[in-house]
Amino acid sequence: MNVTVFGTGYVGLVQGTILAEVGHHVVCVDLDDNKVEKLKQGNIPIYEPGLESLVKENHAAGRLEFTTDAIAGVKHGQVQFIAVGTPPDEDGSADLKYVLTVAATIAEHMEQSQIIINKSTVPVGSADRVRAEVEKVLVRRGRDDIAFDVVSNPEFLKEGSAVADCQKPDRIIIGTECDATIEVMRELYAPFNRNHDKIIVMDVKSAELTKYAANCMLATKISFMNEMANLAERLGADIEAVRKGIGSDPRIGYDFIYPGVGYGGSCFPKDLQALIHVSNTIDFDAKLLKAVESRNKEQKNTLFNKVSQHFNAELKAKTFAIWGLSFKPNTDDMRDAPSRVLMEAFWAAGAKVQAYDPEAMEEAQRIYGSNDHLVLCGTKEAALKKADALIIVTEWQNFRAPDFDLIKSQLTEPTIFDGRNIYEPRRMESKGFTYYSVGRPSPLLSSSITIKSAKV
Repeated sequence: MNVTVFGTGYVGLVQGTILAEVGHHVVCVDLDDNKVEKLKQGNIPIYEPGLESLVKENHAAGRLEFTTDAIAGVKHGQVQFIAVGTPPDEDGSADLKYVLTVAATIAEHMEQSQIIINKSTVPVGSADRVRAEVEKVLVRRGRDDIAFDVVSNPEFLKEGSAVADCQKPDRIIIGTECDATIEVMRELYAPFNRNHDKIIVMDVKSAELTKYAANCMLATKISFMNEMANLAERLGADIEAVRKGIGSDPRIGYDFIYPGVGYGGSCFPKDLQALIHVSNTIDFDAKLLKAVESRNKEQKNTLFNKVSQHFNAELKAKTFAIWGLSFKPNTDDMRDAPSRVLMEAFWAAGAKVQAYDPEAMEEAQRIYGSNDHLVLCGTKEAALKKADALIIVTEWQNFRAPDFDLIKSQLTEPTIFDGRNIYEPRRMESKGFTYYSVGRPSPLLSSSITIKSAKV
């Protein structure tokens, strides 16, 4: 099938590449000349395991093309994917200007019936707005005789495993009530639907809400677990034991119940804010969603608070080694990353940071540029030199079994703040470290409480 994808960002590039990998002829359209030329050369703008080789292979085979020619893109595709950004406005709402611009572009140049697929994460009612935009342009052209359908087909990709998620999806949501469109979509996704039927067909608005509901549910699990971790610290319990205890219940499961320093990235914060905004517009108080967002914002401050308390709030002229800048492993994405909150708090307190991340160094340089209080180091070991403490922010695999003797020799004092619980407290104590983690009893900090007996 001939497929056009507008947008070569995270979603568009991965989806387009995987569709080409199974044999579809995909043309990806982007306005950025430089980006398109780099993609043609096999240089991809994001870090995603396994993606670069697939882009190169399918481009070389002629199944995956990149162009800035929107007219050629519209003429090529039997289906037209809209996979452009929906950045949040100041009020938290999703900005649909790029989505509507693509819709107008498709309508301006389409000469035959089209299926327009919203792959971007968009609020409920966006398909109606896309439909209205297309109809407006077709009427102006005098071509309102051209039939089209607008489909909601949300993505459920996880950064760091997006290729695998796209190749073996858990479910394929198709939002449309048109039987002919459903058949085309089934043909498009047939290569991913062989073991059992993963396609779930529903109305457009339900499909749009499904995407937001999924991300908000996952964000809720994370914030709930962080709330429990904060309770565990104060009650003298071990959240890792609690996690195993509740995860063994199949109604709960082990996914997304790891305590930490808050979620970040391009999806959870943005989608939660967007759904809260939508709720406000229909006079519905989304109390739970607001609580999830509030807990996450507070959780991002927990590491700084522990460091500050350990050093008696005397952080000026201190230097801290930070391992991990991306919001999660296997990505270079630093959008809403907890590391940014931590570093900026250190700088405000007069401290310096020596940071290392396996993939996000260029992104950190792009965000912060030249900064006297930030040194980006080429190795995790280099970040340790004469630092006053080591702080783990992202649980990259190569942080899990470091040379602890080397760490101890490089730090001015043997202190580690572990925001992801990748080390065992007893082991760290036996090695002579002062060790702080999340949701487990910490040394020195006055966070534990004594439970008062109830009066009888």
